[in-house]
Order: sequence, then structure tokens, then C-alpha cells
Amino acid sequence: MLYQFHEINRTLLNPLVQWADASSKLFSNPISPFAHTPFAQRIAAGYELMYRLGKDYEKPPFGIATTIVDGKTVPLVEQVAVEKPFCRLLHFKKDFAAGQNVTQPTVLLVAPLSGHHSTLLRETVRELVKEHDVYITDWTDARMVPMSEGPFHLHDYIYYVQEFIRTLGPEVHVISVCQPTVPVLAAISLMASANEPVMPKTMTMMGGPIDPRRSPTQVNDLATEKPFSWFENNVIYSVPPTYPAFGRKVYPGFLQHAGFVAMNPQRHAQSHWDFYMHLRTGDNESAEEHRKFYDEYNAVLDMPAEYYLETIKTVFQDHSLPRGIWEVEGKLVQPQDIKTVALFTIEGELDDISGSGQTEAAHDLCSSIPADMKQHYVAPKCGHYGIFSGRRWREMVAPKIATFIRAHA
Repeated sequence: MLYQFHEINRTLLNPLVQWADASSKLFSNPISPFAHTPFAQRIAAGYELMYRLGKDYEKPPFGIATTIVDGKTVPLVEQVAVEKPFCRLLHFKKDFAAGQNVTQPTVLLVAPLSGHHSTLLRETVRELVKEHDVYITDWTDARMVPMSEGPFHLHDYIYYVQEFIRTLGPEVHVISVCQPTVPVLAAISLMASANEPVMPKTMTMMGGPIDPRRSPTQVNDLATEKPFSWFENNVIYSVPPTYPAFGRKVYPGFLQHAGFVAMNPQRHAQSHWDFYMHLRTGDNESAEEHRKFYDEYNAVLDMPAEYYLETIKTVFQDHSLPRGIWEVEGKLVQPQDIKTVALFTIEGELDDISGSGQTEAAHDLCSSIPADMKQHYVAPKCGHYGIFSGRRWREMVAPKIATFIRAHA
């Protein structure tokens, strides 16, 4: 009933939210007489804060229209390369001018399916696309997938990744950010064990829980302090009839969002207060940065229940991958079978989501990869999000990934 209650509450609040939005514009639009009354800026700031705290946040667009290649501006066309029930493989295709012959390494960027939309990696794409031909997994909100499409398990995630690798061919370089490092390693391990002819050139793993037993964080503790039955009984709900997936069992995005906020409530409260003060003082640039961040941060999606529960148990409770006991539909995941795929692991020095050493653990598991095909990097003064977005991503992490890919292309 929690999902239904959430929807009812959202419907009841919607008139108030729309009123707050209209009132904010009434007191801020220069053509409105109310915008020239005393304290108008403060009143408008208060109404906009109310509006943003109560509004629904839809999936934002990537909004990457151009990039720079060899000093020239090149248009980008967002295309769907492969469409699956629970995911689209998006291609940021460059529309080169006639005579501009440029060959760039193909990159499969595997985005997390952990609450946020793939647009969370917008800055990752924006930087990678300058030197690479980029594809990204764009996961579908489970409440939008009809029941007729069937369930989506953790092994389905693995099979999706394998299909995308085969589609892009043996020249592809796979980059996984956070949660997908585990299923991506499993996907490539199973392909290696089966001696598949199409294998990626490299795999770059960033801030992921390969072995959550190393330097456990608050996120890891949350997954282990409760028994598995608690997750089954307390966080799984049915999609209400207002969505195409009516009746599908999901882990709702609004619960995940509440968990995100609960990890740093004081920081978020301070951020909203700062936003209000920026509006009051006319600091529009800082206010716009706040809007952009929370437009992305507050846009969440539902995850299929079976996928979410299997991830909790396999990755965070049983630690099946580092213990060598993970079987995917009867096939044992053996990273030691990978021999020809170069490995690059990246961690943030200040990462409070995936602790120190959790991603680096992939090197011990992939024992058959030659030493000269392995690399590990700890980004200094970098938190979890800093390894794939922001200044440190652009200036420190992205160049190292580009160099690694060129070295093994």
C-alpha cells in the first residue's frame, strides 16, 4: 500500500506545488507588478523552494548536442542502437563533415541500475565522446515496462551486457561505473570461460563493489545489517494501476531517493537553504547550478524486485563474486579465465559509497591477465561522484582512461 499512498499524496500535493510555481513567477517576472513590491525577491525565493521540494522530477535529457574533435565542433545525434524491454543502448553518433575522416575507439559505457537514470553519467559521456565513439546503457524505469515483458533478473543484466558487447564487436572498450562493475565482470568472465571469439579490448571499472568486504561503507552496512527477508518484506511494492507496469513488483525509486537523502540529510538541508539565499541575493548562477544538480539527483526510477533482491543477496550479503561461488544459471563465474582483456580499476580517495580496495579487488580475481595489462588508480581528494563527473573527472580521471584505451587498442 505504500506505493499507492505515495501516489495519492503526490496527487493531493500537485495543486499546491503548481500554485507555488505560479506564485514564484508572479513575484519574480519583471513584467509582473508584484515583482516590484517590497520583499518580492524573498517571497519568490520561498515559493520556488517550496515548488522544488514538492515537484515531480522526470528523467532529464542528456542534452549533448555537440563535441569538439581535432579543434572542430562536431554535431552529435542520439540514436537507439539496440532496444530491449528493460534497456536501450544509446549511441552518440558524430555527424562528421564531408572529408573529416576520424576513427575513434568504441566505448560501451555501462551505467548503473541503482535508482538514478543513466543521465547521471552526462558529464562522463560529454568528456568521453571527445575522443571515443560512445554507447551507453539507458535503463528503463521498471514501472514503465508492462508485465507481459516478464521479469528482469540479475542474470538478465549480465546477458544484456554480453549482447551489447557482441553487437559492438571485438574492438569495444567497456567502462562500468559503480554498481555494474560486478555484473560486467561476470559477463566478461562467462564469455572468457566459453572461449567466445568476441571479447572486449579493455574493461575499466570505476568505484564499484567488486568485494564489499574491503573497507565497508554505510551503504555496505545497510545491506548487511538487515536479513534478506527484511528487504523482501519491507521495500518491495506493486506498481499502482496508473502506470504501464501495473502489478509488477519493484523497489520504488522514491524509497531509494529517501535513502540517498538520509545518508547526508544535513548537507541536503544546507544546500536547499543556500539555494534560497542565492535567490534572495540574486546569485542566479549559483541558483542554476543547484537546479541542475537536483533536477538530476531527484529524478529516480523503479528497479525490478527480482533484480534488486538478487543484487542485495549476491553482491552485498553473500559476496559471491570474491568468494568464487557465484553461479549464473548453473555456470560458475570465473574471472581467472579472462586472459586477453586489459583491466583498469579506478577508486576515489574519499569515496563513501564504494570503500577503498573494493574495486581494486578485481586485480586479484583476474589473476590470468598479464601484469602489463593491469592498472589501478586512486583519484586524490575525489569522492564517489567525483570520479565520473566534475572538474577532477575531467582533469584527472578521463585523461588516464583515454591513455589506457589507446595503449591497449
